[in-house]
Amino acid sequence: MISPIRKRPPFSLKSQPGFGTIAGLCFVMLYAPIITLVVYSFNAGKYISMWEGFSLQWYVAAWGNEAVQDATIRSLYLAAQASVYSTILATMAALGTTRTPPFRGLTAIYAMINQPLMVPEIVTAVALLILFAMIKSLTGIQGMVYLVIAHTAFCIPFAYLPIRARLEGMDLILETAAADLYATPWKTFWRITLPLLWPGIIAGAMLAFVISLDDVVITEFVKSSGQETLPTYMLGQLRRVITPEINAISTLLLGLSMLVVCVLFFIERKFGK
Repeated sequence: MISPIRKRPPFSLKSQPGFGTIAGLCFVMLYAPIITLVVYSFNAGKYISMWEGFSLQWYVAAWGNEAVQDATIRSLYLAAQASVYSTILATMAALGTTRTPPFRGLTAIYAMINQPLMVPEIVTAVALLILFAMIKSLTGIQGMVYLVIAHTAFCIPFAYLPIRARLEGMDLILETAAADLYATPWKTFWRITLPLLWPGIIAGAMLAFVISLDDVVITEFVKSSGQETLPTYMLGQLRRVITPEINAISTLLLGLSMLVVCVLFFIERKFGK
C-alpha cells in the first residue's frame, strides 16, 4: 500500500537557525544609539560622552536659542509647504496612473515619478543646484521658493506610494455605479473617490512632511545665506563644537517623528479597511 505523501510545512523565516540572535542584534544596533542620544540629552555636563547628572538645561538652552527658533520655524514652514504641494501633485499622478487603462509608456512614468527614490540624493541635489543657479542668473529671483520647489520634487514619490496603494486597494463598484447614474467624472471624484482616498492622502502628506523636515543634502546644496533649516543648523554646530544641546534638539525631532508615525498607524488602523 502506497503511503500518502506528506506535505512539507510552509517555509518560515522565524524557524531558521540563528534568526532570533540576528534579529536581536539588528534591534540593538538600530536602537542603542538612539537610546544613548535620548539619555545624554538630559546630561548635566557639557560633554556628550561623560554623564554628570540629570538636568533639563540643554532643553532650556535650545528653547531659548534664537538661531534654533528661527531654524525650527523655517523648517516647519518649508516642510508644510512641500508636503501640501507634493501631496497634490502625487494625488494627481496616482489618479492618472491607476484610473486609466494601461498604455504604452506607463512604466516609464512610474520610473520618472519614483526617480528621487532610485537616484542618489547627492545627484539630485547637484542637478537642482545647477538648474537653480541658471534660473537665478537669468531672472534674478531669490528667496525660499527654490527650497520649496526642491523639497516638493523630492517628496513627490514618498507621497505618491501610499496614495497609489490606497487607490489600487479601493473597490471600483461605487465609482462605476456613480457613472451609471450619469454622474460627471468630477462629481464622482468629489463625492466618491476623494472621501475614500483621504486616509492615503493624509498618510502621504505626513510622510512627505517628515521627509522634508529631515532633509539635509538637498537643503545644504540649494539653500542661500540666511536660509538655515534645523537639520543644516545642527550639521553646522557639529562641525564647530558638540554639546548636549544637539542631543536635545535631536530628541525633540525624534519625538515629532514618533508622533507622526503613531498618527499614521492610527489612521491606517481606523480607516485603512
